[in-house]
Amino acid sequence: MPLLALDHARLRFGGIVALDDVSLEVAEGSIVGLIGPNGAGKTTAFNAITRLYRLDSGDILLDGRSLKRVRPSRVIRLGIARTFQNLELFPTLTVLENVLVGAHAATRLKRESEQRRVALETLADVGIVEHADRPAAGLPYGTLKRVELARALASRPRLLLLDEPAGGLNHEEVDDLVGLIHRLRKERELTVLLVEHHMRLVMQICEHVHVLDFGRTIAAGAPTDVQRDPAVIEAYLGGELAA
Repeated sequence: MPLLALDHARLRFGGIVALDDVSLEVAEGSIVGLIGPNGAGKTTAFNAITRLYRLDSGDILLDGRSLKRVRPSRVIRLGIARTFQNLELFPTLTVLENVLVGAHAATRLKRESEQRRVALETLADVGIVEHADRPAAGLPYGTLKRVELARALASRPRLLLLDEPAGGLNHEEVDDLVGLIHRLRKERELTVLLVEHHMRLVMQICEHVHVLDFGRTIAAGAPTDVQRDPAVIEAYLGGELAA
């Protein structure tokens, strides 16, 4: 049984079909990519998984259990955490305080001292513990991306949804991110579903890739197979195929 499954998920916004009969599975312990052009439905899928959007039909299953009736506030307690395409941090709070938001969401951590310990350990894991007492405002963009990642990790998720984690990063930062995600997956026994436009990262890190276009799945398989798929080349990759 996969850890996460979308089962014939459909979602419309008026006349716009955001998800059109999308099915995908994410095996426990795997890193799976979800790619496609802008507006293809990738972030919509994340919002449906985290219950910010309600499906019109179909289902979302975590360990075989439907999430359709789960409140958004309960999703993180079931072991799902996410980052966002656009940074969603509290700029006037310190880095540590931002990460504590994630630790507080994990209700099994009852004591504030335990939450602080987890938050500081998580900041160390992502390599930015030296910024713990600094306000988020004014920090470099790459550091802020790691703050958001740390906030998600502080809830101790089983499933981590990463929405364009390489967006806005330079080549060196992307290379570091590849190593970090691999390490975190192993050390924390994470399962990762990744939305990303940075194709080099996708090809390096993902074991399986799903491609959406206009809300529909147009290809799915190993990264090298998807990269060569004519429908994917036409809809999305184009000149990136050789990159």
